[in-house]
Amino acid sequence: MATKVLMEALSPTMEEGKVLSWLKREGDTVSSGEVLAEVETDKAVMELQARGSGVLRKILAGDGATVEVGSIVGIIAAADEDIGSLLQADPSKQAPPQAEAAKPAASRPPPKPESPAMAAAATTAPPSAGRVKASPLARRLAEDRGLELAGVSGSGPGGRIVKRDVERAAIRPLPVAAGTSSGYEDVELSQIRKTIAKRLVQSLGPIPHFFLTTEVDMERAADARAHLNGLDDGPRISFNDIILKAVAAALTQHRDCNAWWLDGKIRYFNEVHLSVAVAVQDGLITPVIRNAHMKSLRQIAAESRELADRARNRKLTPEEYTGGTFSVSNLGMFDIDQFTGVINPPEAGLIAVGSIAEKPVVVDADVTVRRRMRLTMSCDHRVIDGATGARFLQTVRRMLENPLAIVW
Repeated sequence: MATKVLMEALSPTMEEGKVLSWLKREGDTVSSGEVLAEVETDKAVMELQARGSGVLRKILAGDGATVEVGSIVGIIAAADEDIGSLLQADPSKQAPPQAEAAKPAASRPPPKPESPAMAAAATTAPPSAGRVKASPLARRLAEDRGLELAGVSGSGPGGRIVKRDVERAAIRPLPVAAGTSSGYEDVELSQIRKTIAKRLVQSLGPIPHFFLTTEVDMERAADARAHLNGLDDGPRISFNDIILKAVAAALTQHRDCNAWWLDGKIRYFNEVHLSVAVAVQDGLITPVIRNAHMKSLRQIAAESRELADRARNRKLTPEEYTGGTFSVSNLGMFDIDQFTGVINPPEAGLIAVGSIAEKPVVVDADVTVRRRMRLTMSCDHRVIDGATGARFLQTVRRMLENPLAIVW
């Protein structure tokens, strides 16, 4: 019996997916559970698996096609089975035509002649016959940079194009469509950028934000960090790790801030699952350190690095970026003194971390130079009142200025 290959909801917030590459071709034999294609969701690159066994008779959404969840992207059936009725059934749920790269050569318009500058920019390696072999990350980088993979030499196994090959290759300008200006370039939104835009509207529109800012003396935290990193035992501790530990510990004392706004009710959590903002190629994602209040500073340091690496390589699973109860976003490494973050619903709060800078301050009636840092808390006023947020921020500040209770 024929099996429809559907664009599945591979993440909780996914509404559409982009087919990065088919790992099986039409005519290949497949087994149930076998990976058919790699799909870019709104958060990561995921695998689309076969839900039946047989022959991949038809691919309806080629490499590069973006289709809605629930759309048919392929058909698995016996080699001699009639699939005509499936191809004609419910056209509203059918995937859109295959991407340009997947069309037969005869159906594509002839390429425009290149200028000498464009020809010089391309690498000289001739394209191999058939489909270009490249990793999903290399394909994504090439697409972002407007580079034709057919002109890139691959250094991976079997001549496969990998990330370093794309980074080394000269960027080839995209051809300008007839009737358009060469003074700009329109780039289609990636799945993660679409989701960011949608989430921002959902957050800033309905959520009544208010903001609280405090300045923290980081001298003792800096000394504690230096001593811990001098032990040569385990992962190095960053200032961000210390901030995450302090926020997690403070949330156990202020459950009113460790909460979600849900329609008709507020959910208060007894466990702290910290969402940590990580900048990725196309935007931002927030992997979650689960039960952060129960983890040592060393554990938080190791886990935050591992999650950040997986986020940048688009390898996070849905369980690793959902379910956060409070967020921390740090732009201090970019010399940003202070900023206000946008709440990540349904969470009710977020702390934005600025840079640590030396400033003249008055201590015991004397002017001295101290390392200082600003924290700005974004609050959902439906959940957190001004005094509630202020008390929580005071606790975070107290812990950072007296870090012995949280560093172990």
